[in-house]
Amino acid sequence: MKEIRAYIQPFMLAKLTQELLEIPHFPGMSVSDCEGFGREKVAASQDYTPFMAKKRIEIFAPDDRVEIIFTTIMKFANTHQHGAGKVYVIDVIEGGRINTGERGADLA
Repeated sequence: MKEIRAYIQPFMLAKLTQELLEIPHFPGMSVSDCEGFGREKVAASQDYTPFMAKKRIEIFAPDDRVEIIFTTIMKFANTHQHGAGKVYVIDVIEGGRINTGERGADLA
């Protein structure tokens, strides 16, 4: 199991969500607001704040779904401009379902 974590432009969320829901056996996702900055700096003439609003998406997926989810995010969250976002794939050692007590490496 892997965690796919993406930081995208807020206005791309609806479009991306529609595409992700088209993936067979899509495991679901969590979305939260966040702020941050990367290599691009805000122009000095603007009011100074280095933080830009983003949406953080977290998806825990079985290994066989990771490639299609990753590819979908890369394609449908792309604004073709600096600051479009980032996507990471992270190994997950174990997960658990609180209501049933199940735990294991494949609980996406």
